[in-house]
Amino acid sequence: MGPLEGIKVLDLTSMVSGPVAAMILGDQGADVTKIEPLYGEQLRHLGEKHNDISATFYSCNRNKRSLALDLKTTKGQEVLWLLIEKADVLLQNFRPGAIERMGFGEDKVRQRNSGIIFVSISGFGEDGPYAHKRVYDPIIQGLSGATDIQANRETGRPGMFRIIIADKISALTAAQAVSSALFHRERFNEGQHIKLSMLGATIAFFWPEGMNGLTFAEKKIDHSKNFASLDLVYETNDGFITLSTVSDKEWKALCAALKRDDLLTDSRFATAIARRENTKERRAIVGAEIERHSTTDLLELLDTHDVPCAPLLSREELLDHPQILESNTVARDVIPGFGEVRQPVPAAQFQLTRSTLRLPAPKLGQHSSEILRELGYSATNCQELIDEKIVVQA
Repeated sequence: MGPLEGIKVLDLTSMVSGPVAAMILGDQGADVTKIEPLYGEQLRHLGEKHNDISATFYSCNRNKRSLALDLKTTKGQEVLWLLIEKADVLLQNFRPGAIERMGFGEDKVRQRNSGIIFVSISGFGEDGPYAHKRVYDPIIQGLSGATDIQANRETGRPGMFRIIIADKISALTAAQAVSSALFHRERFNEGQHIKLSMLGATIAFFWPEGMNGLTFAEKKIDHSKNFASLDLVYETNDGFITLSTVSDKEWKALCAALKRDDLLTDSRFATAIARRENTKERRAIVGAEIERHSTTDLLELLDTHDVPCAPLLSREELLDHPQILESNTVARDVIPGFGEVRQPVPAAQFQLTRSTLRLPAPKLGQHSSEILRELGYSATNCQELIDEKIVVQA
């Protein structure tokens, strides 16, 4: 039984930010109902499919049931209202104003269910010149400073994270906020409206070290020499590794491992600040020493001296790495229709309750009749809604 066992979540979101937030709640035991248009939400149609579901959609929508519903019809709206009356949480990520035009704004929803946690995820918030713009992850990366953080240090050309980082930061922020709102409701018996923007969540996430030059207005620093300039990738004589020496103790250990004690008396590297200010020179010297070693021998040597280090694994290699295997980081389950499915084990594991991979991602409308029956619809009523094309049942 998960920590959110018994919590009913309505997921009206699409793409990644909202669906992943709802998926996290589902991992932790919540009963998540994914409400989709009759043609399915947009992410269903992106990427190569296996058993009619793409890998990205699967990974964003496990532990959910799907109800495909035409919300432009009176009967479809009646179904959603019944679900709202029983729900604990509703998540939506339409552009500002859209949910109100649909007739399901927070004020109207609260009239039906005063204790509901209503979550609105937007790209830019409700105010400002970008508030009503369409948005995807790269747009947020461009506006949040992410491309400056990822800029090529030699040419200065902006770069992007090659993952949809802003969407997933927003999802984590939303899931955590829902848990806090549920805790508040438990203590004070009142629901509330949570509003968050992808832009705000992403900037907050980057701020501690990515934006540290902006924290103290009267003390300007060189952004290229902040924590993002720590040791990253080094080439051995047969591959690549990463290592990081932040403290003086770790720097001394690295010098000992490489038999370069002379660097300890070099004023350019005597302190953490000096090493950061002379990053280019330090990396050149350390890199030249590392190139003399094989990856396996060097990692063993660095481990012996307690220097933080790791090999650079490909996505395929990580599946069989001893740390991944022995820590049970990736689950491998045989799912009917899919064969072996690999999914990350939910990262937060509780002592007394469980976060589990209970359900595969649903096909469009896979649980429509099941959910309708739970709302009190008869088998005949369900079939009528299907025949009238108000509901799709997979």
